[in-house]
Amino acid sequence: MSLRAFLPMLALAALAGCATPSTFHGDPAHPAATAGWVDTRLYFGLGDEGGNTGVGEDAWRAFLDTEVTPRFPDGLSVLDVYGQWQDTGAAAPERLRSKMLVIDYPDTADNRAKIEAIRSAWKTRTGDKSVLRVTTPAQVSF
Repeated sequence: MSLRAFLPMLALAALAGCATPSTFHGDPAHPAATAGWVDTRLYFGLGDEGGNTGVGEDAWRAFLDTEVTPRFPDGLSVLDVYGQWQDTGAAAPERLRSKMLVIDYPDTADNRAKIEAIRSAWKTRTGDKSVLRVTTPAQVSF
């Protein structure tokens, strides 16, 4: 077949791919609209603001890969945040490098247990006493 004859067929094939819009919704992980979903934000302290102590980026990513992603493989978001608080009687506030993990999911007992397992794994791994959890109802669509 000559190149001249092949080009129109290639153009038609490309246009056929454009005729059907791609979409992520329509399966349980990517619904067109949700009912009973929640948005959970988990806050993980990584160490002092200077980055001299605590958890580094490689260790954080290893934690995501081994503890978080296997439990929520359909997706999540991670944001760098800065945390601060001051204990009673302390002369100055404590400042921490932190990560905020955002996960949206159907609110089921199994998924709530997965969130608690993530929090527990972090505390075991780092010796931290807490991982702040904030969960709110969410309307999600893809």
